[in-house]
Amino acid sequence: MKLSIGFSPCPNDTFIFDALINKKIDTDGIEFEAILEDVETLNQWALEGKLDITKLSFPAFFRSTDKYVLLTAGSALGKGVGPLLVKRAGREISKVEEQSILIPGINTTANLLLSFAYPDAKNKRPMLFSEIEDLVMSELADLGVIIHENRFTYQQKGLEKVADLGETWEKKMNVPIPLGGIAIKRTVDRLTSLQVDQLIRKSLEYAFANYPVITDYVKCHSQTMSEEVMRKHIDLYVNNNSLNLGEEGKKAIITLYNTFLSINNMASTKNAEELFL
Repeated sequence: MKLSIGFSPCPNDTFIFDALINKKIDTDGIEFEAILEDVETLNQWALEGKLDITKLSFPAFFRSTDKYVLLTAGSALGKGVGPLLVKRAGREISKVEEQSILIPGINTTANLLLSFAYPDAKNKRPMLFSEIEDLVMSELADLGVIIHENRFTYQQKGLEKVADLGETWEKKMNVPIPLGGIAIKRTVDRLTSLQVDQLIRKSLEYAFANYPVITDYVKCHSQTMSEEVMRKHIDLYVNNNSLNLGEEGKKAIITLYNTFLSINNMASTKNAEELFL
């Protein structure tokens, strides 16, 4: 059996999937075709049902629950991991709601958390996440929502934090921040889906067992990132919740799901139990 699997080239994803894709573990006869793309591209593909298995932001998952079910392994979820709202250093900002804001995609968790923290912020423009810092520095927008490794580099580029959107979520909701998960098509039979879930868990266990070594696979997809930043990235976004969501992780995702429905004035199409494999 061959299954397509999509994830981002960011170190947290390549760290998780390295052993699976490069057959450092036994994949039980399943072949995986890896497609690496920016998360918002993966989000759009998920809405179209393009891939068998995919990393995706939770809002994109919530919009595609008719097509996908969430696996318990591989998620990015934790505390202190949320997106940051930033401005050019020294720039005076009065009301956030009145500013132009760059976001890393309509269907990203970052955009949902911005809406949660600032419901009246409507002047938003989607942009590739890696371009947001430079555009804010060039004053082509007042503010930007940054994710991934940009959390570790924004100060070096002359930017200042306006708000930690994840911190706002944690304080108000008292649950971890669900950023992204791994979903599999509902058309894949349950036995195979459970097998894939376990293989992703084994792949991550293999990575943890060899950490802090940064493999060539992780390095070759991380562009100009230093090993120090790669490790910070992995340490921040990959944790025990990535091995297994557990009850705490599921509660956080259900809380975000209900928030998503409320913000978008949508009715639920799945009950909580139906979201998960």
